Amino acid sequence: MVNKRMFQNIQKLKRQGVTKSKISRDLKLDMKTVAKYYSMSAEEYLELKNGSMYRTKIFDPFTDEIIFVYKSNNFQKLNVAAVYDYLEEKYSSLPGSEKTLRNYINYLIATNQLIITEKVRTYSTVPEMPPGKQMQLDFGEYKCKSGLKLYVFAIVLSCSRYKYAAFQDSPFTTHDVIHHLLNCFDYIGGIPHELVIDQDKLMVVSENKGDIIYTKDFSYFIEEMNLSMYVCRKADPESKGKIENLIKFIKYNFLATRDFENIPDAQESLFKWLKRRANGKICQATKKIPAIILESEKLAFQEIKNSIFRKESIMHHDSRQANDKALISFNASQYQLPVKYKNKNVDIYATKEKLFVFDSYTGQEIAEHIISHYPGKIVTDRKYKRMTEVSAKELKETVKKLFDLESWEEFAIKNFKIFSRFARDQCIDALNKFNVDETKKDILHQALSYCLKNKTYSFANLHDTYQHFMYACNDNEDIKFNQRILEPLKSKHHESVSVKNRNLDIYTSIIN
Repeated sequence: MVNKRMFQNIQKLKRQGVTKSKISRDLKLDMKTVAKYYSMSAEEYLELKNGSMYRTKIFDPFTDEIIFVYKSNNFQKLNVAAVYDYLEEKYSSLPGSEKTLRNYINYLIATNQLIITEKVRTYSTVPEMPPGKQMQLDFGEYKCKSGLKLYVFAIVLSCSRYKYAAFQDSPFTTHDVIHHLLNCFDYIGGIPHELVIDQDKLMVVSENKGDIIYTKDFSYFIEEMNLSMYVCRKADPESKGKIENLIKFIKYNFLATRDFENIPDAQESLFKWLKRRANGKICQATKKIPAIILESEKLAFQEIKNSIFRKESIMHHDSRQANDKALISFNASQYQLPVKYKNKNVDIYATKEKLFVFDSYTGQEIAEHIISHYPGKIVTDRKYKRMTEVSAKELKETVKKLFDLESWEEFAIKNFKIFSRFARDQCIDALNKFNVDETKKDILHQALSYCLKNKTYSFANLHDTYQHFMYACNDNEDIKFNQRILEPLKSKHHESVSVKNRNLDIYTSIIN
């Protein structure tokens, strides 16, 4: 017997004047079947259908046994295969297959001979979201015929139904989830305002009546991306039904007909499928093409932001050149680098709060600063001024041998003794202030003599003294050691001065 829809199709074609043979070809039905229902009226079809419902069935002798099984389980819905297995074990052989038994149990339910007590959840449809408002995230697993196990990350935009997915061959970690989200933001061209997730341990530590505690890294991520979160209740698939459907779509539409032996091939094929099928065809829910709707939805996205979790990626680095003081410029402020990077190119990566600096050749992180919100500020850190890769002993030896002057070595030894706690800083100061090729030794010798005589052993003071002699030289003055100029001012003896003491009554009378 054909079903109701097929009977209606036969009658519709009949009214259009289509011949029986053409109906048989178009509907792919046997000619005798078409002839039977071609001349049948609607009343005759309903009578035939009702009669077939109550005709003798091959599982009628097992009705009481079937109802007993359901009664023993409080009339809960059971797997038909389990019921069939029970009957087969008890009666050795059965007159029909599992499919026949399933049809018979459906018949018992339709005729109210068997009433199933199911817990039916009542819920309303989730309202459609405005553009750019929400995206949903979920995970899945799939084992390919080759044995490769794929772990699926999937995202769908609630408004346009635009989809993104990625594979990896190992279980997800929190950092994996964050990196996939960042790649997703690049893929869709922005950041939606809200992310819908379930209570996955990768992102959520605990939930107590709406009080959500996120994992440390994920909490930092959603704060820096300015993402609002919607965490579903347990056993609440309807609140993120769109992403549940996408996971099924990937498994049963894309993966079911394909086999992969490695992740790169699987990912490449997936991206082509997303562009061609998932986002390029009309969505049954919206009756629109997701790729076209995305263009207008992008206007409501947040701007893509740099993340601290992506700082190592050279694809997102910018270049800067440090000046002769090992400072680089960023947003109208300057930031200190280790001294060995002066006049060299470096890579930078800036997030909302921090600036990271990397060696352009090795990719190694060399500095980290809190970004200044005040233009013109020089952001320094003492540790970057210290040549930590060289020991203090090596620095001292380097400084002592910087100039072939006995007075220089004598000055350096006294400096290291006086500034023992700050020997490294003094050495770096000396190397920064005195260039072997540019420093004039005769003027340096005079400056050293002056500083040694007056017991001022700071390299900064030595540099100032050297500059004084340089200015004198430029003005064509006699730069020989001049006692009048170079001798420190002698303190003059002053007679003791007596201060007159007044009576307080004088001040009181003035006030009055």
